[in-house]
Amino acid sequence: MRLPVLNDYTLKARRVAVRVDMNVPMHEGKIADDQRIRASLPTIRRVLDAGGSAVVLSHLGRPKEGQFGAGLSLRPAARRLQRLLGNPVRFAEDYLGGLAVQPGEVVVCENVRFNKGEKSNDKDLSRALAALGDLFVMDAFACAHRAHASTQGAVACAERACAGPLLEKELSILGNVLEKWQRPVAAIIGGAKISSKFTTLSALANKVDTLVLGGGIANTVMASRGCPVGRSLVEKDWFDSARRLCHQAEQGGAKVHVPVDVICAGEVHARNGVCRKAADVQEQEMILDLGTDSIDQLHRCLRTAKTLLWSGPLGVFENPAFANGTEKLAQLIAASEAYSVAGGGDTLAAISRFGVGRGISHMSTGGGAFLHFIEGRELPAVAALKARQNGTMS
Repeated sequence: MRLPVLNDYTLKARRVAVRVDMNVPMHEGKIADDQRIRASLPTIRRVLDAGGSAVVLSHLGRPKEGQFGAGLSLRPAARRLQRLLGNPVRFAEDYLGGLAVQPGEVVVCENVRFNKGEKSNDKDLSRALAALGDLFVMDAFACAHRAHASTQGAVACAERACAGPLLEKELSILGNVLEKWQRPVAAIIGGAKISSKFTTLSALANKVDTLVLGGGIANTVMASRGCPVGRSLVEKDWFDSARRLCHQAEQGGAKVHVPVDVICAGEVHARNGVCRKAADVQEQEMILDLGTDSIDQLHRCLRTAKTLLWSGPLGVFENPAFANGTEKLAQLIAASEAYSVAGGGDTLAAISRFGVGRGISHMSTGGGAFLHFIEGRELPAVAALKARQNGTMS
């Protein structure tokens, strides 16, 4: 079913409420990486160029719902948007009662998660958010898997709603990749917890030829096999599931790879570590990165792939002492002739840090949504859009 899209509507002299993703990483009150704000620029500019005004909605972080938190205010994002746009941007703390907006104006509303009822998809809040525009544009692919008031709820309640260009592009590209990917297919999945990505891993185990695991996910798999992991992050309650996952993949013909050697240290903030065979990790040590043999293993198992999927770092890459594995992976993917798709906030941050963005075929703005889509699950905000009827504003 075709989604209603921005081109279906006349925007001149109209207020357009745009749900974007400005959930940017912050460090000491400053924006550490503004890629997600930059990703919203084409949509906002399209509204302005067509003679409309833009009311911009987003969340930031995970505040306690219904309570203001200064460290998670979108005010810094509004200032950055103004600089990037080259247009004045107004910031609105109180907006649920409606906003007076002039044609050509851009207003960024305060963090939608400060509103009680956002996560529970409260109907009244959904209506209030939808009423901020003559048209509601869902353009936050990264939040499309959330049935929240500012995503699925507002789409369902709005008089007119459509997919924005960024959402439309993500769905098109990822849909084509999953439907027409070339084999061999390799998926590299890192991150802290196997529990948060288990359904994705289970889905991939039946679809890919190679499954490379890193970070805390790999730690749990290794520990489930009796490998010593010291004080590393593991989820003991998921040992049985980890073993089932590996068996499932092997039964389907996929090869599962975990580190054969690792970089260890006593704490994540250490200035250096020691390389050990995976079987030799000491009781007081933590696994924080890949060792040299594991990096060589990456070369061997990825070099023949024609499609590469990447989500999650392979170590504590935020610390330069333990960034080598993730950096080498990023370089390998960027240099590969395979079609590559990378998604997730940490993944995009790593790509930016290591300067390999031009070598990645598609960098998805989604983290959880990216994984949900790979699993084949319907995204609630997209389902709400599919239920809409197209129309043109007169």
